Amino acid sequence: MGKLTVTTFVTLDGVMQGPGGPDEDRRDGFTHGGWVVPYFDDALGAFVVDVFSRVDAFLLGRFTYDTFAAHWPRVTDPNDPIAAKLNALPKHVASRSMREASWNASSVIQGDVVEAVAALKKQYARELQVHGSAGLLQTLLRSDLVDELNVMQFPIVLGTGKRLFEPSVAPSALSLARSSTSTTGVVMSVYRRVGKPSYGSFALE
Repeated sequence: MGKLTVTTFVTLDGVMQGPGGPDEDRRDGFTHGGWVVPYFDDALGAFVVDVFSRVDAFLLGRFTYDTFAAHWPRVTDPNDPIAAKLNALPKHVASRSMREASWNASSVIQGDVVEAVAALKKQYARELQVHGSAGLLQTLLRSDLVDELNVMQFPIVLGTGKRLFEPSVAPSALSLARSSTSTTGVVMSVYRRVGKPSYGSFALE
């Protein structure tokens, strides 16, 4: 059975909305789009490419799917390590309103998304990858379906926007598998979920 991994850009205060451009995601009046661009360097690019080298299929929310579908089919270089994977590999879309997905190798999940994702994890040998997809991500985290998180944390605070961990998220313990820092101060970490948190006390007896 494969594993479900989440890859996301995130600010120091947990915001993951609209990282790639001013008009990428203006929902709820968000005006800070494009916040990752000034920090991108070769180390960050290599981290992202390494993530894509492990993928068997993608799992995307409707908004992220539409954003990707408007951009990546226009990148036709067969040697582009990201476009080649996104354009060719299976893409499963979680949406209540979408009936058909026109991008190559795309399909819309039918029925209960939690049951469908659990079945998809059994279908693939390596990684079923989630990129962005803030709304879908909350469902996956609440349902204990996420195995690993690739988190790129940027040294910026926005104060508003959709967050990686919303208040409804289920408590979970994580293990840091590896971490490195880019030349621009972005901390690139891989976390594995290892069950429920444990608790203690510093109180004097």
